[in-house]
Amino acid sequence: MERRTFIKQTALGTGAMALSGSLAAAAVGLDSKRSPEADAGLVVVGGTPGGIMTAIAAARMGMKVTLLERTDHIGGLPANGLGATDIGTRGATGGLFLEFVNRVKKHYTEQYGADSPQVRDCEGGYHFEPSVGEQVFEQMIAETPGITVRKMQQFDSDPENVKKEGSRIRSIRIYDRSSGRFSEYTAAIFVDATYEGDLAAAAGVPFEVGRESFEVYKEPFAGRVYKYWGGKEAEAGSTLQGDNAIQSFNYRLCLTDDPKLRMPVPKPEHYRRDEYLSLVEDVKTGRHTGVQMKSLTAAQIKENKARVAKGLPPKVPGMPEGMQRLVNKVRIPNNKNDANNQHMAFISTDLPEENWPWPTSSWDWRDRFAQRQKEYTLGLLWFAQHDEALPEWFRKACLEWGLARDEYTDNGNFPRQVYVREGRRMRGRYFFTAGDARPEQPGKRPPLHKDSITASHYAIDSHAVRKREEGRVHLDGFLSYGTAPYTVPYGVMVPREVGNLLMPVPVSGSHLGFSTLRMEPCWMALGHAAGVASALAVRHKQPVQEVDTAVLQEQLLRQKAILIYFKQIKPDDPDYAALQFFALKGVYSAWSVAMDEKITQDETETLARAAGVDADPAWLRTSPTRAGMIRRIYGLKNGKNITD
Repeated sequence: MERRTFIKQTALGTGAMALSGSLAAAAVGLDSKRSPEADAGLVVVGGTPGGIMTAIAAARMGMKVTLLERTDHIGGLPANGLGATDIGTRGATGGLFLEFVNRVKKHYTEQYGADSPQVRDCEGGYHFEPSVGEQVFEQMIAETPGITVRKMQQFDSDPENVKKEGSRIRSIRIYDRSSGRFSEYTAAIFVDATYEGDLAAAAGVPFEVGRESFEVYKEPFAGRVYKYWGGKEAEAGSTLQGDNAIQSFNYRLCLTDDPKLRMPVPKPEHYRRDEYLSLVEDVKTGRHTGVQMKSLTAAQIKENKARVAKGLPPKVPGMPEGMQRLVNKVRIPNNKNDANNQHMAFISTDLPEENWPWPTSSWDWRDRFAQRQKEYTLGLLWFAQHDEALPEWFRKACLEWGLARDEYTDNGNFPRQVYVREGRRMRGRYFFTAGDARPEQPGKRPPLHKDSITASHYAIDSHAVRKREEGRVHLDGFLSYGTAPYTVPYGVMVPREVGNLLMPVPVSGSHLGFSTLRMEPCWMALGHAAGVASALAVRHKQPVQEVDTAVLQEQLLRQKAILIYFKQIKPDDPDYAALQFFALKGVYSAWSVAMDEKITQDETETLARAAGVDADPAWLRTSPTRAGMIRRIYGLKNGKNITD
């Protein structure tokens, strides 16, 4: 029987007293018996990008932080294949996320030269290799004093692993996967940055799993739905009823067609040929899930049958070809591709249905499923490259691709983490739905949250929840539709009752609302805000629910976060913070603001009221432009007398 030892550990603080009594705080070694009483700090569970940014933001404000990661690599999905950053509008999200992007670009520029193909393919830092993503995260942590990273530290979502005093978490128990021993971590603030919401659930925060029906929040295409990819309407079989289904997972593969880098795809030990046979008819007919299939004529179908009889590929509008039929490839530096599930296919690297238990299951079950997902993925690629039931032209095209030999070198060149698109969705003080991300009127903004902690932008985007069904135009739940740059309120990561817990990754939202928040840029920005909010809560001896969002926003703006998106005003602009302040007060709502335009007396008075200062008509003679007046009144609000 395995012997497990229990050791107590804590995280150091910043000179602020604990919220209820003094807490043990030194990060004690596993063999140490010392447990001194000191000021408490921050423990972050989950070395995801959201968790990393939480740790960095808090440490930069003086906190001592312990970051706990279950595996032996930090970085979550960007370090495991998600190198083509999912963001709808570049520039909609700033702060530490944008610092990460700029560091990626700097890496490729310094290593290969400003005019190199690598810099071109990094797309300004938004595209990167998995190893580079991990390297940049490690660098950011290494350059930030006050962060202790402990890897191979597993939190099991069991209430017995959380000790509480009233509404506060006193300590959590962690299993060290390397030593086989347990440790207790005590801190003033805890952050759940796991994809699953394990800590928050164990602490008693209520959560949602599954899909809401349309009737609950009136979200377009909520519940059970079938639609062509790119289609505007729900198709046959759609009921819009809610259920317990979650969207499918996959691995974001790093593939290459460069012979110098290409490693052959291995045949998995547990190969299940029957799982992939439906691909044969799709390849031969050109059938896919795009809306173009609606306009396919009888004459085109007849022509394609003749082509197949001659050993030629079919011609179908919108049809993905070769390896692109199996995965959606996006180029990243050094002749590699981020290969995601193909949304135009009935069968790809997603594995719907089988992942439904993931959010609330044990790590033993999750590890077994991750292995199953890996073998399914390798089996699909191997089938496409070798099975003689497929046309030779298709197999030949797929054989041009393989795994990148210099990625995941300790894991057989295969990603180390499955792409968990949806775990528990915790119930916070604000519940984000699709309506929060969609314009209230054409051309206008989505609803403005005055307590915004970041702007973000991505489509409402859900992968399939069920496998292929006969007679359906696509897989159930596979959909995407437009949003506009929106604001995210502080309440999505704040539980209603637990006073020293923040949840920047398993945020509060509906299935569809969460499906836009779940992108790594937004998670990084929420982590940034969680780190700042943690420092403020400790500094002012407050529960996280009482953190002054105006002070939080001011700190975030100083750190070049973007709280509301404007098309022409960037974080480096001298009037950026002032404009953000007044926009969040509701003064400006258009996508663009003419800063050099002459300002009126009425607008000046509106600005003064928003800032809580007295308007002075003489200002119009010295600061006739909008930029000048915004600068002056914002300065007075902050105790500065600014003159032109």
